[in-house]
Amino acid sequence: MAGGRVLKLAVIATAAGAFSAMFGVGGGTVIVPLLIAWFAYGEREATGTSLLAIVGIGALAAIGQGLHGNVSLPEGVLVGIPAVAGVVAGTELQQRLPERAISLLFAILLLVVAAELVIG
Repeated sequence: MAGGRVLKLAVIATAAGAFSAMFGVGGGTVIVPLLIAWFAYGEREATGTSLLAIVGIGALAAIGQGLHGNVSLPEGVLVGIPAVAGVVAGTELQQRLPERAISLLFAILLLVVAAELVIG
């Protein structure tokens, strides 16, 4: 792997880790767009790579937040269990949609979330 590529991947990873710990996000909002922009990944490849990376990121962020008393284990499990069905359905849907549609839906989601955060 070339040095510039490794450096860019390290920047993506560091940003994803920081965002994950601070805001509970990191994979979709940081890793996916940067893999697409900096490495010309396709939407599906960027998503899959991000999901693998956030396994460790999410686990460590949850442990860190838990050490500060910010984790509700029962509610986390309650949210996580039905999320499994969402993962299966979302993966199947993503494989059937054109990548352009996936990008557009993702952009709309980010805009709606940003507007909600700003407008409150």
